[in-house]
Amino acid sequence: MSPCPTSRHDAANHGYITDKNSYRNRLRRFEGQVRGIDRMIDKERYCINILTQISAITKAVDSVALGLLDDGLRQCVLDAAAAGQQVSEVTMAEASDAIARLVRS
Repeated sequence: MSPCPTSRHDAANHGYITDKNSYRNRLRRFEGQVRGIDRMIDKERYCINILTQISAITKAVDSVALGLLDDGLRQCVLDAAAAGQQVSEVTMAEASDAIARLVRS
């Protein structure tokens, strides 16, 4: 999700910023898992084991996405509510679009 409309793109207003290191560490683990899958394919490991690892990564990525969405909604919706109804409608439309993208993926 893009920055909150009321934030003027100020990074200090992103909802996830307090967990930034946690998110980055999780992303680095994904990178390692993807490299592990690459090695499994290179070594022609059993396909079910590869698919199990892919499923684990997919769930982990979804977890990060939902965490970011939750953090962002908490911050942006609170900011929008403080700024007034018009901004709230814009923020809710943006949040709805972000949720729709996650559901389609």
